[in-house]
Amino acid sequence: MFVWSKLSGSQWFDAWEERFAGNPNLVIEIVKGGKSIRLKLFCESQKEAQAVVDRFGGSVRKIAKAEWTKPVPEPRPVKVRDALLVTPATAAKDLAELRKAHPKRQIISIPPEMAFGTGDHATTATCLRMVVDVARERSGTAWSVADLGTGTGLLAIAARKLGSGPAYACDFDPFAVDVARDNLRRNATDGVDVREQDVLKWKPRKSGYQLVVANLFSTVLIEAWPVIAKALSPGGDLIVSGILSSQAWDVFTAAAGHGLGFDKVVRKGKWVTARGGHLADLIAKQSAPGPA
Repeated sequence: MFVWSKLSGSQWFDAWEERFAGNPNLVIEIVKGGKSIRLKLFCESQKEAQAVVDRFGGSVRKIAKAEWTKPVPEPRPVKVRDALLVTPATAAKDLAELRKAHPKRQIISIPPEMAFGTGDHATTATCLRMVVDVARERSGTAWSVADLGTGTGLLAIAARKLGSGPAYACDFDPFAVDVARDNLRRNATDGVDVREQDVLKWKPRKSGYQLVVANLFSTVLIEAWPVIAKALSPGGDLIVSGILSSQAWDVFTAAAGHGLGFDKVVRKGKWVTARGGHLADLIAKQSAPGPA
């Protein structure tokens, strides 16, 4: 057994926690004084640990079997509304049993990876619920999807299984792009164009997308609003997350400056997820007369 470790500033605690969300072998220790944290990721092979070093720096050491303990229980399946079940299981037998036990749910297999988005983090889970809501409201219509900061590809996969049209998914991290493509194959999901792309340099198609999902850090969202506004088609739905509650005001104020607003905001712990769209569409919806 091997363990990867790295020291980091405590201000990056949330970033590291989110990056490794869903991985049961991560430990984050607060170093005495509170200004630093020590990250530890327990790995079954030296190759696996070295891959983390190659991406994030740090060091690797071999550990005795007596030290090998998993810090948290294995991830359990995540149920989303009555429509989806996201599981870390990959074995055909396990997946068949889940389909038999949950015949009315779409089963999505997303094993823990170093790419964000396994369904058990508050941001991804809330995004999934909102994607289910959008899919039901748009049932029977053609709707396209852009998943910005796709990570494992989970949100794009979910949208396709819920009836969306063609989807575009991108991530700045080439490792995440590879993981997303693997997960698309694992879940027999076609119609998703996955690209390695810096969202700040992305040029969306002119027709836009009926649903844009952006699960990104607050600082990236603030810079990306001009691009996101262009990507969202008139009357489209926008779902954003990855926002710390302490940064939500700045994020939403910046969005308003580009004609975007939110009429549903959900806080889970320290994380905020929101659903909205173009301000003009939101105002028109609020002004529309109700049923007689």
